[in-house]
Amino acid sequence: MDTHDDFRIKQNKYIPNFPIANGKPTIYIEGYPCEDDEPMAATDFHAEQITTLSDQFKRYYTINELIYIAVDSFIYYSEGDMTKCVAPDIFIVFGVDKYPLRRSFYTWAEGAVPVAVIEFLSDATAHQDRDEKVSIYMNDIGVQEYFIHQPEMKKPSEFRGWHRRASGKVIEIEPDEQGGLFSEALNLWFRWEDDQTTHVRLLRPYLPDGTPITTSMEEQQLRKQEKQLREQEQHLRETAEAIAAEEAERRQKAEELAKQETERRQQLEAELERLRGQLNENKDRTP
Repeated sequence: MDTHDDFRIKQNKYIPNFPIANGKPTIYIEGYPCEDDEPMAATDFHAEQITTLSDQFKRYYTINELIYIAVDSFIYYSEGDMTKCVAPDIFIVFGVDKYPLRRSFYTWAEGAVPVAVIEFLSDATAHQDRDEKVSIYMNDIGVQEYFIHQPEMKKPSEFRGWHRRASGKVIEIEPDEQGGLFSEALNLWFRWEDDQTTHVRLLRPYLPDGTPITTSMEEQQLRKQEKQLREQEQHLRETAEAIAAEEAERRQKAEELAKQETERRQQLEAELERLRGQLNENKDRTP
């Protein structure tokens, strides 16, 4: 099966079912600021991590028009109170239109809240990400899962997650033996790996069967490699066909030569037999 067809089947299999939100896409509501003076990413390490993971999410969820993915965008979660606002590094919402893009996300207007939020730890906000934001995201907003991750390799690794049960109780997600966390809400595994080129401790998503979700750049490279493999296979097939054709031609020539040799031998034997007959006739005529 083609690699891309196989992955498409897995997307349809593993992306969770979810209800459609009862609101409508809302680009902007007057009076609610949609930007601040803070940089989009705290460091290049954070920018690399955010860009990589958001690209993987967008590639994975591209088949469903009711999944919205936002990067460093405001979430307003209490109508009329602009102070009830957070700006996660990445958040995912199920059941709302992917487009149009929003300047901010207003939970009451959309009729939905993020299913998952991911924050990448920085020196300025790490204490908030580990403590007060757990309550804000899980209790105040009603997010199903919240994850924090340290992307800088020079700092101690830290990857944690929380899950909100149907009862409302918030529990910390238990890691597996490799330190990976399984997201029930997204039906994905999250694991990190050290990128020695960028020195980023990259958090990456995997399907439940262990299939990695590639980035667009990785996908292009895979397509390039697959194209090269197809071209190599085509070349080998054409070479094999050419060799087979040459072999068939040699075999045909050999058969023709053998046939000609047989005919010449038969002709020589017939001529020899004729000469013998003449010799015998001459002997009989001699007195």
